[in-house]
Amino acid sequence: MTKVPYAYPWDLVGDPAAAERIAGLGADAVALAASYHTTRAATPSHPNHRMVTAARAACYVPIRPSEWRGRLVPPAPTWVDGPDSFGVARESLRSVGLPVHAWTVLTHSTYLGSAHQDLAVRNAFDDVYPYALCPSNEDVAEYCATLVREIVKLGDLDGIILEACGPLGFFHGGHHEKTDGADWDKVQQQLLSLCFCAGCVLRYAKVGVDPVELRASVKSTVDGAVPSSVEEALGADLAARLSEARTAVAADLRSLLVNEIRALAPSIAISLHGNADPWATGPFATVAPEIREDIDTLVVSCWPGPEVSVPGIQAMRELAGQDRGVAGYVLALPPRPADAAALRAEFERYLAAGVDELHVYHAGLASPARLAAIREALTAL
Repeated sequence: MTKVPYAYPWDLVGDPAAAERIAGLGADAVALAASYHTTRAATPSHPNHRMVTAARAACYVPIRPSEWRGRLVPPAPTWVDGPDSFGVARESLRSVGLPVHAWTVLTHSTYLGSAHQDLAVRNAFDDVYPYALCPSNEDVAEYCATLVREIVKLGDLDGIILEACGPLGFFHGGHHEKTDGADWDKVQQQLLSLCFCAGCVLRYAKVGVDPVELRASVKSTVDGAVPSSVEEALGADLAARLSEARTAVAADLRSLLVNEIRALAPSIAISLHGNADPWATGPFATVAPEIREDIDTLVVSCWPGPEVSVPGIQAMRELAGQDRGVAGYVLALPPRPADAAALRAEFERYLAAGVDELHVYHAGLASPARLAAIREALTAL
């Protein structure tokens, strides 16, 4: 069983004790952010600061203008020292014997989506989700490929972890989110996650889906009686054709990126944040109906807790087959208590459900009491 804490470059840059502190959790490797979205992050253990505000989605390996030829170019971070903060943090972790996997967030960028709204997810009401680049557009796919290529070339990696490998949807969890009061349930949120950007409209037409009729159906369902499933809302035949188009968006992006990685670094470990639900969007995009790519580990979100997460693990295990690992992305921050026994009991449920790895969120954000609870829980397994 492999234990992989997550961390940001700024957790390690300027803190000579950070790598030992993370290793002391019982880590076998570290997921280190190489590309990440906007965030305001606490740094409770850093000697020089207590907060970092990452004002834009950014790339933490050097930005080489000669390699970025498309419309979309990520900015370099100004809130962490040096042009290669990923490299500095990587070497710190390597100095204590920890392999480093580049945690690479792909389509989640409010900075780029706001500047290029024609490339962002657009719902049936024509509302743009600027945080969500849609990879049905060639410019977005090219951006993701260049991002991965540069991280692999410059990162000197032991592995790479792909997040948001597909379109994001309605749920964002962003700064000052004000959507809960609408009381949209899971199915309505899935319908609000269907994209009507130019690239998606073309894909729908190819599978015989009329985007005008689909848009009208989605709008009436979101504002009408609550259905039990997307299939009930749209009808089985339309839903099946729509699912084919939607899952192909994520599959095409997966295939493109995995081929890029294998061509450049055949032996590094590839992990993917994913979901077996064909309607899943967001950081854990759908991998249904099958996984054809040469991916080593599928990472399942366990943040909702065991009752919701165990069925998701079991569904992913079935899709992954016997030749791929399945990891649980486990939360050690609120609302989880800083309680080693409670964390251990939860982790053991995921292990019993079939995960081979625990990806622990988050080594830099956790208080000293939480770090102690994580260390005790992991070493007791």
